[in-house]
Amino acid sequence: MNKAESKQSFDPWRETPRKHIVVLLASVFLFFTTIGFANDIIAMGREQTVRWVLGVILTGLFAVGYAMGGISLRKKWWMVVAPLFAVELVVMGFVGNRFPDLRQVIPINATDVEHIRFRLLFDSVAIMTVVSLGYTGFFYVSVHEARRYVKTRTEKALLESEMTAARQVQQVILPNSDQAIPGFAVESAYIPAREVGGDFFQVLPAGDGGLLLVIGDVSGKGLPAAMLVSLVIGAIRATADETHDPVVLLGKLHSQIAGRTPDGFVTALAVFIAKDGTATIANAGHLSPYMDGREMELPGALPLGLMGGGQFEAMTFAVRAGSRLTFLSDGVIEAQKADGELFGFERAQAMSQEWAGAIAEAAVEFGQADDITVVTIERRLQA
Repeated sequence: MNKAESKQSFDPWRETPRKHIVVLLASVFLFFTTIGFANDIIAMGREQTVRWVLGVILTGLFAVGYAMGGISLRKKWWMVVAPLFAVELVVMGFVGNRFPDLRQVIPINATDVEHIRFRLLFDSVAIMTVVSLGYTGFFYVSVHEARRYVKTRTEKALLESEMTAARQVQQVILPNSDQAIPGFAVESAYIPAREVGGDFFQVLPAGDGGLLLVIGDVSGKGLPAAMLVSLVIGAIRATADETHDPVVLLGKLHSQIAGRTPDGFVTALAVFIAKDGTATIANAGHLSPYMDGREMELPGALPLGLMGGGQFEAMTFAVRAGSRLTFLSDGVIEAQKADGELFGFERAQAMSQEWAGAIAEAAVEFGQADDITVVTIERRLQA
């Protein structure tokens, strides 16, 4: 999980079924209307009908307001409860002054006694009824939320297990950070933003003392992107056994990926460096690499898997002994501080002569927002 996502708080209004929220708030309303009925009992049934009804309804509504404020703000519940309580005191005080209790006539005649008896009986039955209904609502929500919690935890545990397995697979299929290829010093750094990432790279010995690198990024996140990464890496390894030509290799990858990513695409860059330093490179929508601190200008092409794509242009150049090539994924460029400042291309170019680990670490400390992949290749003289 990246930093931006980890800061997101749980939203009970989105995560809880609407039916459960309605039942819970209705139960709170019913439960606290007992205060209104109890006040009428304390007044011996002498509250005016308007005040009696308003007292019952308002106490329930204010209780719902307290509940909603507490659910929404949690630790900062007082920000809603304190001002709402002040409003309740003012409103209930106004109602009490506007509709004062009826005067008690002494002596009490039989009609008044019957009225009081009926009113108190009604209040008592109403209290028992709303308490029972409120308790039933609380019980209903508790049981169903407990079941939903168990189900959610089970699904989360299963998903975490699948993600762990996927990450283990990625760790197996991605190269070691310090691959040993004769004639080259290779260092790589791969830091996914989540449990599994959508970046990929392969550094393979090729030809007679040469090297083949393919690096790229799958659109999307999570397990679907990781599964596509596995497919792409398998295709790279199979194709590399047939050809080291970057144009042919990207063309074959495009053919295998096309139709498998209806809602996405795959950026990729392939470069073959021969033993004598002659290099051929082709790009499919990926970031251009740096050589000796300068960004290389490459012919553009659509990413793999897109309709109308599949046409790539090769560029040939020389890699002198001691020269260093640096390849990045966009997770480096898009690393972002809390204030919105991006790591950016200028900072990436300034660090491009560092080794892969140093560049990746700098991007992570800056503020990782996406998968980060860095591969540095330095050509050494071969005997």
